[in-house]
Amino acid sequence: MIATKLSSILKTVKTIAIVGASSNEERDSYKVMKFLIDYGYEVFPVNPNESNKKILNQKCYSNLNDIKQKIDMVDIFRSSKYVFNIAKEAVSINADILWMQEGVIDHMAADFAKKEGLIVIMNECPKKILEKSFKWQIS
Repeated sequence: MIATKLSSILKTVKTIAIVGASSNEERDSYKVMKFLIDYGYEVFPVNPNESNKKILNQKCYSNLNDIKQKIDMVDIFRSSKYVFNIAKEAVSINADILWMQEGVIDHMAADFAKKEGLIVIMNECPKKILEKSFKWQIS
């Protein structure tokens, strides 16, 4: 998808669950989560190894089903081998968008999620899309 279309999709999003979130400041998931919070999104970290802790002052959940609020977008920072199960969870919580980070590719999960009505983005980073969009707005 082209960056302007991705930017348009991100404008519809208010809540984001980040699956594979980390409290390690050196990890990309931490950096992206911080950027998305600073950008104004409500972000819910998901990581069973860090559940019941806080990441960037946000309660961390063990899975998507534990989040009681409506989630617009599920952003995946996990290995491709876990993506299909995460896609099933995203469908079960009625998420609107399944977003797979750069390097995360699962065509079966993408096809499944699309058939269930989700918008699917694969191998892209929302932080980079928003940074490009911001540069276009100020130039």
